[in-house]
Formats: sequence, C-alpha cells, structure tokens
Amino acid sequence: MRAAAKLWISGLFLLLLSACATVPKTDKGPPNTLILISIDGWRADYMDRGLTPNLKYLADNGATGAMRPSFPSLTFPNHYTLVTGMRPDHHGIVGNTMRDPRKPGVTFKLSNAEAVTDGFWWDDAKPFWVSAREQGMVVGTMFWPGSEAEIHGLRPNLYSKFEDHVPPQDVVTRGMAWMDVPEAERPRALTLYFSDVDHAGHDFGPDAPEVDASLKAVDAAIGALIADLQKRGLWGKVNLIIVGDHGMTKHKPDTFIKLADLLPQGIYELVPSGQIAGFNYVKGHEAELDAILLKPHAHMTCWPKAKIPARFHYGTHVRVPAIVCLANPGSYIVSPSKDNWMPKPQGGSHGYDPYEPEMATRLIAFGPDIKSGVRLDAFDNVAVYPLVMHLLHLKAEKTDGRLSTLKGVVKP
Repeated sequence: MRAAAKLWISGLFLLLLSACATVPKTDKGPPNTLILISIDGWRADYMDRGLTPNLKYLADNGATGAMRPSFPSLTFPNHYTLVTGMRPDHHGIVGNTMRDPRKPGVTFKLSNAEAVTDGFWWDDAKPFWVSAREQGMVVGTMFWPGSEAEIHGLRPNLYSKFEDHVPPQDVVTRGMAWMDVPEAERPRALTLYFSDVDHAGHDFGPDAPEVDASLKAVDAAIGALIADLQKRGLWGKVNLIIVGDHGMTKHKPDTFIKLADLLPQGIYELVPSGQIAGFNYVKGHEAELDAILLKPHAHMTCWPKAKIPARFHYGTHVRVPAIVCLANPGSYIVSPSKDNWMPKPQGGSHGYDPYEPEMATRLIAFGPDIKSGVRLDAFDNVAVYPLVMHLLHLKAEKTDGRLSTLKGVVKP
C-alpha cells in the first residue's frame, strides 16, 4: 500500500459493545487466544536475509511456508481475503481503487475515509471478527483494512482507526494494552498490522538497506510481543499467525507505460492505474478502445473482463472494469493525470501476477495448538481464514479456501 494513499483519520476508537461477551462453548473447551499479525509487503524470501531472529525462532519452532496472494496482489483485496477466505472477485474488494454502478459518482480509494468505512463495499463477505462477535467472542483489530467499517451490522469490539507510520513497537504496545481490560472484555482474538516493510519497498526497492532496517524494526517488535506475553503469563496460551499480503519487486522505469501516449482522452474511464489498470467504456468509443488495448503490448497484457485467465479467479464481480490490463513485473501503467508524477525509479511495486515468485509472501504459525518444524509447500492465501476459524472454535462462513490445506499444522 502506498504511503501517500493512506490518509485516513487518526485516533483510537475503543468500542466495548459486549462487556458480558462469552467465549463460544464447544466440546473442546474455550480456545486459546489468537493473534493474527500482518506484515505488509513481506516478501517470502526476506526471511533468508538473516535479519529477523525472532521470526526465525517462531518459524523454526512452528510452521512456515510461502504463500501466494490472490489476484490482484494489492493490499486491501488480500487483507480481506486473509480474514474471509474468499477471493477478491467474491468478497468484492477487487482493488485498492474501485467503482460500483450501484454507487454512482463514488470512488472507493484509500484516501477516501468515508468510502473505506462504508459497509456497502465490504458486505459481500463476512470477516472472522464479525462471525466471532455473532458467536459471542470479543475481538480487537489494530489497523486491519476493513475493520473500521460496520460490516453486516457489526464492528470489532475494539478497533483503531488507521494511522500511518506508527512504529512497530507502538503497534504492539497499543494492541497489548487491550489485554489489560477485565477478562470478560478481553479479546480472545487480536489483529496487528505493520506497514513499515511495504513503505520501504515502495520508496527504495526490495533490495535496499531501508528494507533491511524495516525488517529489523518489525522483528524487534515481534520480540517485544513475545516478551510482553511472557510477562503477562500468556506465553504458551496464545497462537500466533504471522502473514504478509504480497511481495515486492523493483521498478524497471524504462518499461513504464504512459497512457497519455497510448490512448486519446475521452474514450475511456480509468479505474485504477498502476501495476494493474482498469478501463470502463465511454459510450460510442467501445470499438476504438478495444482496438488499442486488446492488441499485444510490450510491457502489459489486457483482457476483457470475461476473458481474464481462469487462474486469476477474477472478472465476474460488477466492480471489475470492462477491460483489465496487467503490467509486467517492474513496469507501471501511468495515468494521464499523473504525467507530472512517476513512480520512484529506484522504488518497488506489487500488484502483479500472483504466480510471480517475487509476489509471494509467507505464513508463520506458532503456539500451543501448532506443530513444530512443519514446512509447507506454497499455498494460496484463501487457506488462512479456515485455519483462524478452526483455532478459535468458530463456525466458518462459505469460503474459497479449505481447512485441509493447513490442517496439517495443527496438533491433534
């Protein structure tokens, strides 16, 4: 997610709507507490740099493997996939920027706080925190995309409005402060979100020392979380699931595609541009737009929404534009309105084909319910939600993922 786009209103909102909430009753007894942690822009091979000893400890003594993001490999679509188990084409968050014919004149984008917090955009799926609340569990979310919106009539019991550039240590401190409330109000499930690695990757590229510094900062925060849990007597009673939303690749500025040089103005509606671009028709110019976009291009490929490759599982939702163009890794589709702005040549991006190795991210699972020493083959991120629901003893909603994908990491 680009830092410039994250302009949500800051501040902390604690919504204690369920002071007498209880843990779901099952024949297994109450579940162990679960903390789901997102490291935005955490490429799968960043673990190989030897800079993250706390993450390595959890991986070595738990389960880990490379994880494919869903298409498009962008922040909002994939964060919602992680907590719903549904692909973007099914849960409705089909991009970081999108439009819906049922909301004429409104653009969902990261800088539009009113849209981002409107449940209309999110109601095609039910995130785990809504199901948890419906089933009597207290949940807290720290900055997770979507958690500020009222979805199916509910928000998390405790949540924070997004603030950009919060140091990782502060994210942990503020999240763990929620564990200080009386036990009946204490979250049984908690999410934390770190943005630093993604910011550094966008600004400087994935191989830059700034990315290494951000990895060290996040790992130190994970170490602080471990120490905090030990201090509270919760170590051994908490399952940790640490995930990324996508990887990162370095820019190839000589391959950037300027739409101003390719398309006449006034023949299309652009939603959005970047690594992936969407085009809706302007009446009377359909054939002209098709003729230009649907021919071969050196650094991007375009499809009508009905002919997007099946492996992307994308193109049926009403919010997917009529034509979708995907840039080659490292390239960038530049909007005419941004002719005076270009992505940083030395920087990096994501949003590309999820099967590209540099788009892969990672999962680490660790805790009393997780086997030690499990190494997973690469899997799709729709499998995370079923694991979360299983560990929390919650009834899951319809999902594109299957528990069987990750069931092997769970102790009998």
